[in-house]
Amino acid sequence: MDDKSLEKEILRLKKEKNAVILAHYYQTGDIQDIADFTGDSYQLSKIAAETDADMIVFCGVHFMAETAKILSPQKTVLLPAKDAGCPMADKVTAEALAKYKDEHPDRKVVCYVNSTAEVKALSDVCVTSSNAEAIIRHFEGEKLLYVPDKNLGRYLKDKYDLDLDLWPGFCCIHNNLTMDLVRAAKAQYPDAAFIVHPEAPLELVKTADYAGSTKGLLDFAVNSDYETLIVGTEEGILHQMKKKAPHKRFVVLTDKLLCRSMKKTTMSLLHDALSTNSHEIHVDETVAAKARKSLDLMLELSQSK
Repeated sequence: MDDKSLEKEILRLKKEKNAVILAHYYQTGDIQDIADFTGDSYQLSKIAAETDADMIVFCGVHFMAETAKILSPQKTVLLPAKDAGCPMADKVTAEALAKYKDEHPDRKVVCYVNSTAEVKALSDVCVTSSNAEAIIRHFEGEKLLYVPDKNLGRYLKDKYDLDLDLWPGFCCIHNNLTMDLVRAAKAQYPDAAFIVHPEAPLELVKTADYAGSTKGLLDFAVNSDYETLIVGTEEGILHQMKKKAPHKRFVVLTDKLLCRSMKKTTMSLLHDALSTNSHEIHVDETVAAKARKSLDLMLELSQSK
């Protein structure tokens, strides 16, 4: 099937099955373009919780599709790239977290959405990079643990002077960013703004002209007066930046800002998933019920002032 025929067949199957296609900003451009909704983890979580579609086809990684299933247990959720995992999510296990909780019963667990259902089930509240600051402020003055991303956790701890333990996990893409890369990029583009995701080391976040979630970076890039922007997050976001602000220059901080798991989804895999209902996501009902409490609290606190 050629590209045009493949796209036409995907759209036909989507309509036939009353499916909604969700795509993260880090997916390839063709996947972003065919999706009904493109967004970051928080945006897509909200859509998954609210959609009236019968089927959710999640073009992302496993924890995202799993989260969609937890929030919409009655719906069929498919992950076209069945082996698209998240190395950060793998850095905290339910067994290790349960052991920590036994040893530190006075600490509440704040869990980044980049985690498994079993870890969410052991947590008090989930957060995404879009809402972490708003949610963490509801717990100021309490003893906390942040899992699994030490960098985003350290950013929150530093900004709000929290009593916050940090799990030693990280995103292997963002964690490898260095000030040397920033200095080199700024030397080449002295008038450019440097924007970065808070999964990067704290010194880069503090140096940035803007630090925020993927959606926050997109909004800043499009709406700011800067004509050139140095972008410190996965290169997939440049597709949306260029679409929304074609007159601007976007420079990715390093060509190593590429998540191989996010790039595993292809149009062929998307078609196959829709065609055969393959790679369906299942979550144990007991685990899902506990995990949903932490996700529901996230959605609730995200709306509160």
